[in-house]
Amino acid sequence: MTTTCDVVVVGLGPGGEATATQLAQAGLDVVGIDERLVGGECPYYGCIPSKMIIRAADALAEAGRVADLAGTVEVRPDFSVVARRISEEATDGWDDQVAVDRLVDAGVRFVRGHARLTGPRTVEVAGETYEARRGVVLNPGTSPSAPPVEGLAGTPYWTNREVLRAETAPASMIVVGGGPIGAELAQAFSRFGTRVTVLEIGSRLIGPEEPETGELLGRVFAAEGIQVLTEVEIQEVSYAEGRFSVRLADQTVEAEKLLVAAGRKPNFDDLGLETVGLDPAARSIEVDDRMRAGEGLWAIGDVAGHGAWTHLSMYQAAICVADVLGQEDGPRADYRAVPHVTFTDPEVGGVGMTEQQARDAGLRVRVGTQDMSANSRGWINRAEGLVKVVEDADRGVLVGATVMGPTGGDVLGLLTTAVHAEVPTATLLSMIYAYPTMHRAVEEALKDLHG
Repeated sequence: MTTTCDVVVVGLGPGGEATATQLAQAGLDVVGIDERLVGGECPYYGCIPSKMIIRAADALAEAGRVADLAGTVEVRPDFSVVARRISEEATDGWDDQVAVDRLVDAGVRFVRGHARLTGPRTVEVAGETYEARRGVVLNPGTSPSAPPVEGLAGTPYWTNREVLRAETAPASMIVVGGGPIGAELAQAFSRFGTRVTVLEIGSRLIGPEEPETGELLGRVFAAEGIQVLTEVEIQEVSYAEGRFSVRLADQTVEAEKLLVAAGRKPNFDDLGLETVGLDPAARSIEVDDRMRAGEGLWAIGDVAGHGAWTHLSMYQAAICVADVLGQEDGPRADYRAVPHVTFTDPEVGGVGMTEQQARDAGLRVRVGTQDMSANSRGWINRAEGLVKVVEDADRGVLVGATVMGPTGGDVLGLLTTAVHAEVPTATLLSMIYAYPTMHRAVEEALKDLHG
């Protein structure tokens, strides 16, 4: 049987859900298809539940700082409190009916199942064919990937999906991968009493960020009792009698649980990309600045190749919607100032280029830094962290910045605006910065640009 419509949206994560909803509200006949939970990874296995655990863990850590600041306090961690909150308040027991109803109420025809392209503007689900007059929007998302380590595939290891459904904090845990997901959850579970070892193939934690941040975060982890092993090569994983053993070149690490946070892979399996001239073996789908991947075909979200962040997917959704609606003066994608935050304690926020990326791009670079502990508010809070700004010296504008410290992601907002709008650093230095605030460290970093 063949059904016609205006648009088919494949994958209803944050960007896909927003796209389908907005197009339906604009009067188009929209079919939205997903075989997994409507809303995607973020509300069920990513952003929301992970930050709930992190918030709870930060409260435990803050209580531990009372002795240094205000007196004494007794704390007894109880992971069941946050586990219950995730299940009942955030995910409805990992049931997406509320999200489905929201879509349908907006006018979207929802179809549950695996979607496969069968040609231009044509999608098949369980024997039903949907032909889209305007086209198809792809938002298939990504799934956790695991390294090809001997023995790993046969073990009950966790990914972000299993760990965020945990009902108790394990006594011990090995985390494979020191990127944002691994670092965030390693610290959070450690604060609930789990003995944590992080295995990182690179030379430091959160490797793509400025090197100063990964090095400082490593020292913070060590002070909190988290073991971080860098430049490791995992040779074999085994599981017996409720314990994991991970064999490295020079030692074997054991723990009750193993969390694999070593990257993600695009959900291209049996998506039919080859039927529309795309490579199913690629890591991403090439799109233009209107999110077009071909005639009558758009791609947004993780698979569009510019970062796997919810806020970026939502940004791309708005661009895609305008183009599908034929708005010739609609917005075009601009990735100069994409912000991202790793919600460790201290938080690490970055936007634009790192110093090395700017140099590799051939820019004449000036760099300014400020230690967050030298900032008055930072000193009061006994905070650790830094602000680093990267300037294109020839144009006198920032092309990148990093903020590490309490509320680092929020302080980053000022610098995101500066990078996006290409505000001259002279103008930024002419501003008045409220005292005593964390963001005054930005002013000091800017002053450091000029030595």
